[in-house]
Amino acid sequence: MKPLELDYFYGNDAEQFTFYRIPKVLFTDQRYKSVSVEAKVLYGLLLDRMSLSIRNDWLDADGRVYIYFTLEEAIEFLGFGKDKLVKLYQELDRDRGIGLIERKKQGQGKPTKIYVKNFTIPGDAPLTSEKPKSEPSAALQTSEMAKSRLRSGRSADCGISASNYTDKKDTEWSDTESIYPPSAPTGPTYGQGPATIEDG
Repeated sequence: MKPLELDYFYGNDAEQFTFYRIPKVLFTDQRYKSVSVEAKVLYGLLLDRMSLSIRNDWLDADGRVYIYFTLEEAIEFLGFGKDKLVKLYQELDRDRGIGLIERKKQGQGKPTKIYVKNFTIPGDAPLTSEKPKSEPSAALQTSEMAKSRLRSGRSADCGISASNYTDKKDTEWSDTESIYPPSAPTGPTYGQGPATIEDG
């Protein structure tokens, strides 16, 4: 397969696109480790559909939001076959799977109502697979003298050590909103100072 000739992102270019949101907890909480990546992506699509339901005021008698997302729509979005998607829905369903969705059949040719369940458990901290971080000793934080074996390709007379590896992948508390101001309009601006017309 020949790779696409794609450009880089510059500045806040990525802010012009819309994205599906898949909660990070589905990847970090041990309770969701058994859920396949495909089912997690399907859950992200179902979460996205919630905004449409809220705009359409699709609430049941108890005020719970429900969505419609047919098997045919899921096939179109994800490109999987019918059997695969039936299994993914079952993997998410309360009756046969993890319980992230609850489906209510309406019968008479009407589409099934899907209640997308909240992935957080009230009053419960997520069960992460990460080990608690311990504070390194002061000697490790300040020492420029190697206290263990040398890295390959490095001599003992080196001055300052190479920079430490940091844990920059931890984005759990990152603000995902844009840090860039809205783009300034391009093109001519009107009404800024007197206009002059020169005769030639």
